[in-house]
Amino acid sequence: MKLASLFAAGIALAAIALPAAAHQTAGGKPAEPEVNRVAKGAPARTAGEGMGPFRKLVIRGATLIDGTGAPPRGPVDIIVEGNRITDIKQAGWPGLAWKQDREPRDFDQEIDATGMYVLPGFVDTHVHLPGPDKAPDASYAYKLWLAHGVTAVRGVPLTNQALASREKNRSAANEIAAPRIFNYQTLGSGWTGGRITGPDKAREWVRWAAKNNIDGIKFFGWNDETPEVITAAIDEAHKNKMGTVAHLSQLGVANFNGRVAGEAHLDSITHFYGHMESLLKNRTIQDFSAGYNFYNELDRFGQVADIWDEVYEPGSPEWKDYLEKQKANKVTFNPTFNIYAASRDLMRARNADWQGSYTTPQLWNYFQSTRDNHGSYFFDWTSEIETSWKRFYDRFFTLVNDYKNMGGRVTVGTDSGFIYKVYGFAYVEELELFREAGFSPLEIFRSATINGAREIMDPKGAEPDFGLVRPGYLADLVIVKENPLQNLKTLYGTGFVRLNPQTNKQERIGGVRYTVKDGIVYDAPKLLSEIATMVAQEKQNVTTPVPPPAPLAPLP
Repeated sequence: MKLASLFAAGIALAAIALPAAAHQTAGGKPAEPEVNRVAKGAPARTAGEGMGPFRKLVIRGATLIDGTGAPPRGPVDIIVEGNRITDIKQAGWPGLAWKQDREPRDFDQEIDATGMYVLPGFVDTHVHLPGPDKAPDASYAYKLWLAHGVTAVRGVPLTNQALASREKNRSAANEIAAPRIFNYQTLGSGWTGGRITGPDKAREWVRWAAKNNIDGIKFFGWNDETPEVITAAIDEAHKNKMGTVAHLSQLGVANFNGRVAGEAHLDSITHFYGHMESLLKNRTIQDFSAGYNFYNELDRFGQVADIWDEVYEPGSPEWKDYLEKQKANKVTFNPTFNIYAASRDLMRARNADWQGSYTTPQLWNYFQSTRDNHGSYFFDWTSEIETSWKRFYDRFFTLVNDYKNMGGRVTVGTDSGFIYKVYGFAYVEELELFREAGFSPLEIFRSATINGAREIMDPKGAEPDFGLVRPGYLADLVIVKENPLQNLKTLYGTGFVRLNPQTNKQERIGGVRYTVKDGIVYDAPKLLSEIATMVAQEKQNVTTPVPPPAPLAPLP
């Protein structure tokens, strides 16, 4: 039986409830109040939440973009047995009639993917879950990720240690409808051993974490996280096959910038923090205004981009030296361009196509300017500030693209749930920003798939078994109706608008058709429909003092 007919029968997807993300200090206390609101865990996946895995699933007649950087090829038939890809067969030649009744014929299910494109499932290496101040439960994030082809996420952290560990295990067992989860925690999180008071205590926590289902460590470089503590924790993490990633906060970056972090063998730098501070040309600390206060969100984000004209020029010897040293130290750049994109064009972010239909009223309220919601810093956002951010992005784009061009690894992460960025949709925006930075579409999809898988698996000393469409790899796939190399916008759940030449009218088309995670096939439009229903229901109960944009008509 074809999957399209099964889904058309109206199989409902049940809601999922999951915990919120929580940044924590080295002492295990919440560092920022906006992520200290924990939701309940997910209910068990019901029979209607996805189909499979199957004894044998065949995806027929697709064009394949395999994630390696190789050009598309097709038509191909992709054979999946259980949760693994077992074969990829040429199904014919473009422009010629294809052979009918192709082997294998002993399948349980097949998908007619004629005219469609298949890619590896996307990897988001910077995520948090929403708390009840952003969504009624975490199915909101899970379904939006799956609906946009995201089949693996790295929580940094996803939520507190106990819940993140449990959700990681339940996702691996497919007891919940969610991407596969990797669990990074902040130093000191989850244990009862007390505050991290020095390098020895940090090493002790790392050894504990390695035994408690934690895959890696997220650093901020503040509070108890001194350079000596971070360096010791990185060393101990690598001894225990754990990964390390850092958001090099303004509170610590003067003494532990990107260059120092690379020399300490940090695995990944997320966001932009630490890079430009390593390239200052006439000083060693950014020239903040005399009245700057880090706890004032407008100062924190309004001034950070001013560093753009305090650094060495792109292409200068100093610029090249920094990148060469980071490559030699095997540092991964995880730029998360999208999470700060509203800073350079607030109006566009606020009125994005998806805000009206897919942003919960709670999350919409969270986005509005306040003193105490992290990332809602647009108290008095001006064209002068946006201009500074645009200049900064020019430099940041160039830095990341140059790093890619010299062979450095760059991966895709989003940090959604803040600054007008909605789960799933923000992932596609990140891909578009990679394109603006200078990546070709094939380079983008390599960063979004196998590069992300390697960033997660390299510290474990293991070759990834996800991130490529290749026999032997996990069946994590994205099936798209139109060519994403031609238009990345086709991946948005809201699609894109195009003129129909037959009717001479505009129509909204696109969107992911199916997402396959671990051999389980999810109907992406159905997931989006469930989220739209959730949002509409929440609007009946939650007021929005600042009205959101009007909902869009659903895709056909």
